Amino acid sequence: MRSSFRQSVLLLALGVVALGSCRKKEVDSLEGPVPTAAFTVALNTSVYPVVATFTNTSTDGFLYQWDFGDGSALATGVNVTHTYTLPRTYQVKLVVAGRGGTGSKPMDVTIPSICSNAAFSALIDCGKNNATSWTYSDQPGAIKTFAANGTTQLSASGLLPDCQADDQFQFDQTFSYTYDGGDNCGANLNGKSGFIFRPTANGLGQIVLQRPKSFIGLTDSVVNKTYDIVEATATVLRLRGTNPNGTITEVTLMPTPPPLLLTERRLTGGSSRTWVLDNTVTNPITVGTEAAPESYYPNGPTVAAGTLPACQADDEYTFTSSHSFIYDAKAETFVAGSYSCQAPRSLTTTFTFGQASGAGVGQFVLTAPNAFIGATDAGADHTYRILSINNRTMVLRAGGPTADPVFTFKMRVK
Repeated sequence: MRSSFRQSVLLLALGVVALGSCRKKEVDSLEGPVPTAAFTVALNTSVYPVVATFTNTSTDGFLYQWDFGDGSALATGVNVTHTYTLPRTYQVKLVVAGRGGTGSKPMDVTIPSICSNAAFSALIDCGKNNATSWTYSDQPGAIKTFAANGTTQLSASGLLPDCQADDQFQFDQTFSYTYDGGDNCGANLNGKSGFIFRPTANGLGQIVLQRPKSFIGLTDSVVNKTYDIVEATATVLRLRGTNPNGTITEVTLMPTPPPLLLTERRLTGGSSRTWVLDNTVTNPITVGTEAAPESYYPNGPTVAAGTLPACQADDEYTFTSSHSFIYDAKAETFVAGSYSCQAPRSLTTTFTFGQASGAGVGQFVLTAPNAFIGATDAGADHTYRILSINNRTMVLRAGGPTADPVFTFKMRVK
């Protein structure tokens, strides 16, 4: 870049000589006043990234070249503006060419940081990663609609479908915004956009997206792509945007957890979550080997939905974020071997959670020797691998990858 700059200055100087050569036939002297380069700068800190306006106060020049000091392309023009995405001190240099030669003026320009604003600091994790990925809150009501007065709630979402719950909204210190839809619900709307952060009187601020089709939360375009920040901490980001019809959409986000932590949050719902065998699907329980998980049972005609014994289908299995496990058998427990409904074997115990020992996105181990899930004879080591999980459904496999047999259970949130 510096080599290019020197070449550009040389071209400016050659231009002056050429101009003088043309003028030689008209005047006796090529002399002229040497240009004096000078400029002032004004910073607009009402929005970020900061826009600097450079006003030229040079004398005796007619060509102007600007180096903004941040590695961006050189610019020409009498007065110019430039956007700085990172806070630091830059050496800006103006080179002026005139009949008498060239002159230059360097000046240090300090771009302030907005990390002193608590909302922006939380938004990008200032001072740590300087970039943060957010996803929808895993609690009911991550998306709400309010009337134009902002207080009357019109609707609230329940648990989001997994193709929406896995969306990620990423912000970084260069004021770049990226949307990753993961398992998109239909059309792929992934993309990048610049964003503006506008401090407001309440001390929080607004996010304004710069790409026409960009969005945060719902694909519905809020007016002017502007989102008011109503809460921003290390654990929650709550945004509101006004819709074209005057209603207000509120979206609650949380930091995107690492994959294993996300699995655990989905298991426990972030606090407490109750699961049951999914008696609404075919083959809710299968038995076999790791290579052929249905080779023992059903290993034949498909087991129809709704055919689990009632005393088995109503069992509830609750996991909490404090690693408590509660089995509620209701009236009876379905016992393997005799394949009959017997006295309830309800219990409360604990579980450990970690990486899966084989295929799976995580696993838990029940600590009580008589604890079980799904079938009383499943998993002698009380280890259950989570093959897949979202905020609505889960597939469990009892037993390590070398166990024989292994049980596979389809479950759903109660």
